[in-house]
Amino acid sequence: QVQLVESGGGLVQAGGSLRLSCAASGRTFSAYTMGWFRQAPGKEREAVAAISWSGAATLYADSVKGRFTISRDNAKDTVDLQMNSLKPEDTAVYYCAAALIHWPVGVLRRESYHYWGQGTQVTVSS
Repeated sequence: QVQLVESGGGLVQAGGSLRLSCAASGRTFSAYTMGWFRQAPGKEREAVAAISWSGAATLYADSVKGRFTISRDNAKDTVDLQMNSLKPEDTAVYYCAAALIHWPVGVLRRESYHYWGQGTQVTVSS
């Protein structure tokens, strides 16, 4: 069992930045592939980024490439999402998720993830 708690959401103007953080507790954090997902009102939950257990490999959704950066600190059991050049269409609830899967198979599929945080709201105003 892994417990995940996100923080860092808020309201920001278009073009601004936010940094989300996810704190994990429970089983060995470093064993898990970690992902960030988001869900906008009326839309399905979609992948934003994923990072391998070691942090050596990352994958991003096309919509955020070059703007968002995922990172992890296995000593602190945290995974962060740095979001720059934010756009109104980035507005959503952002979720942290953990999975025991073999990189990179399915790392951007929500069905691959076993544990989820409660989410944090990100609102980007135009």
